[in-house]
Amino acid sequence: MEEEIKMIEKNRTWRLVEKPEKKNIISVKWIYRIKTNANGDPIKHKARLVARGFSQEYGVDYLETFAPVSRHDTIRVILALAAQKKWRLYQMDVKSAFLNGELEEEIYVAQPPGFVVEGEEDKVLLLRKALYGLKQAPRAWYGRIDSYFLQSGFQRSMNDAALYVMKKDKDVLIVSLYVDDLVITGSSSQLIERKI
Repeated sequence: MEEEIKMIEKNRTWRLVEKPEKKNIISVKWIYRIKTNANGDPIKHKARLVARGFSQEYGVDYLETFAPVSRHDTIRVILALAAQKKWRLYQMDVKSAFLNGELEEEIYVAQPPGFVVEGEEDKVLLLRKALYGLKQAPRAWYGRIDSYFLQSGFQRSMNDAALYVMKKDKDVLIVSLYVDDLVITGSSSQLIERKI
């Protein structure tokens, strides 16, 4: 749990504030998971802090929730193209992706169980960035990574909003986004390493 809180605080996800009047305060809870090896033996205990998004009110705590992901046929075409051109394929998982999504709404959550600031028990957390469990977390993450790709010189496909292509001289770089997983290929490994 300490590791999760450190990551959240390093990311500047929230700030402690006075509890506002007439605002929905969303509760949070810990979700625990045991990661196992191939034999089923435990190798790591994980804790994730999640907002109880079911208590969010449409029009108050969120408006939009939709976030595009690459279509399966897009991913198959990328795999076929990479095989035909003999390009290297890369897969990347963005760690704690949803914690990077910038929020447009004013969202307050309760202090996490076990991490209530002593002497500040009546205060709440104003979110700057999304938490897992918020209804708009996937959309906020997509908005952040979409902006990153566009500012980095990629073009978003008109046919698949989660497909990005960059052309640089004679080289091409292709990135497909599926929530927090990226499938990456292109004609130049050096370009991939520089841009991703």
